[in-house]
This record gives sequence, structure tokens and C-alpha cells, in this order.
Amino acid sequence: MAYADSDNATGVLPALIILSFIVASSLSVYPLSPSMATLRPMIMVMVLIFWLLFQPRYVGVFSAFAIGVIADLLMDTHLGQQAFAAVMVALMIKVTSIYIRQLNTISAWLIASLGLIVFQVSLWILQLFIQNTFVAQSALSLFMSIISWPLVLLTLRKFAR
Repeated sequence: MAYADSDNATGVLPALIILSFIVASSLSVYPLSPSMATLRPMIMVMVLIFWLLFQPRYVGVFSAFAIGVIADLLMDTHLGQQAFAAVMVALMIKVTSIYIRQLNTISAWLIASLGLIVFQVSLWILQLFIQNTFVAQSALSLFMSIISWPLVLLTLRKFAR
């Protein structure tokens, strides 16, 4: 009896994961005014972190790389920058999840905040070395992402079970 439920969830959950990334990518490229665009949270990364934390069976380092390449293409950044940063986040989450026994809301928020910081710092370092630019306004996006993480957590948690 338990096998039938797990087989049904096996087909539905990957579809929900893909759908959540499609919605996140749509929200990431939705046109906003220039002043509002600097406050846009890093939605693709937030959804990636959520699935890395709560469904590591389906979303791993390769998925992070694929999502990063898609984000590079959608956001017109140099190919591989966001992919590299997403892989760094995935590896950081894989390592920290070894040490976290019980994942509650606060610990998930702390890990997600650390993941978002790793992602943004990786991007800053890559952009500084490759393009010789530093975009300080992206710190606002990082701050908004950390603040809005509980919304992503509450929205997607009901689908992760």
C-alpha cells in the first residue's frame, strides 16, 4: 500500500519541481521599473535552495548547474556565472545538510540565507574578475531575498511532502 503512494508521488513531485522553476523563471524576468528591479528577490535561487533542502533526492548539483545555465540565458549574464554560483550553493547546502539533523523553519532560513549570500558573493567575485565590474545594487536584491525566504518556504512546503 505504501508503494502505491510513493509511486504516485514519484511522478507528481518532479512535475511540481519543474513547474516551480518555470514560475520562478517567469517571475525573475517579469519586467519591472528600474527602481523596483534592484529590489527583485533572487527567486530562481530561492526555489533552488528550497528543493535542495527539502527534496535532495530530486534536486542536486547537476540540477543546480542546469538551473544556473537557464538563469544565465534568461538574465543575459555571461554563460556560466550563475551556473557556477548555483553549484557553489548546492555544494554548500549538501555539506551543511550533513550536520543538520532536524530542519525546522529557523534552521532552513539560516541555511537559505547562507546559500543566498554564497550565491551573491560568488557572482560578485566572478563579475569582478571577468568583467572588472562590481554591482553594489545587487546587495538590495540579496537583502530582499533573505527577507522573503519564508514566503517561498511556506508556499512550496505544502508541495514537498
